Amino acid sequence: MRQLLLIVWLVWSSSQLSAQELFVFTEPASLMPANSLTAKLGARFPDSKYLRNYRQRYTPELMVGISKKVMVHASTSLSNYYSSSIRFESAKLYGQWRFFTNDGIHNHFRMAAFGEAAYTRNPFIYEELSLDGDHSGFQGGLIATQLINKLALSATASAIKVVSKNGTHAGHDPHATGAFNYTVSAGYLLFPRNYTSYNQPNLNIYVELLGMQALEQRHGMLDLAPALQLILNSRYKINAGYRFQLAGDMLRAGERTLTLGIETTFLGALQKTKKQPVNE
Repeated sequence: MRQLLLIVWLVWSSSQLSAQELFVFTEPASLMPANSLTAKLGARFPDSKYLRNYRQRYTPELMVGISKKVMVHASTSLSNYYSSSIRFESAKLYGQWRFFTNDGIHNHFRMAAFGEAAYTRNPFIYEELSLDGDHSGFQGGLIATQLINKLALSATASAIKVVSKNGTHAGHDPHATGAFNYTVSAGYLLFPRNYTSYNQPNLNIYVELLGMQALEQRHGMLDLAPALQLILNSRYKINAGYRFQLAGDMLRAGERTLTLGIETTFLGALQKTKKQPVNE
């Protein structure tokens, strides 16, 4: 009973303080709870002025809260971006370490460092560098997140280096293999206005700016990505977002992308249960 009450309190307090920083397109500096396990399935449907065929990508992901300061994600992707039918294309490992925390009542400021590595079977075609199925490579960076009551603000800066074989595309110079990424994200808790139970639905609205600048060339891009998020019973999360290009000259898989996702979290899934003494 004591463990059940602890889990309920953790879920309720997590929803009350930080539901609005569970961004759809980026990660916040806040981590998932320690000893927890999250299963996620994401789907992306890009639209490009260069291609007319319907394309889709699915990303199963498993996320583990190792401790209150460290979490790890492992994911794969399947798509028809580079083939006539959906096929397995990539695998990725992501790790995040929160190294600074300043918590208050209904507000906090946190900073984290992250790194990820990915492998893909796909050829090097697009100038936009991505480890979500398009390129093999590495990425690392810093995240800073500020929560003030129902408003969450976050910024990310990172560098990406791909190791796929370089190539060219008609009308373009040889592709850059390195880039600087930057994001600015905002989230606001729309509902509920006041918490009375941990299983109340949460509705969050997000707006995110996502940019990239190639290091070897002048190519770059800047996107705007609004999104809605519904959280049920503080355990199930449903995401819907639409990312579209504001400016840029990179060859991309899509200048507009519809993103959908669903995930569920198991709190205390990795926590060892204490053996009860046997009465003789």
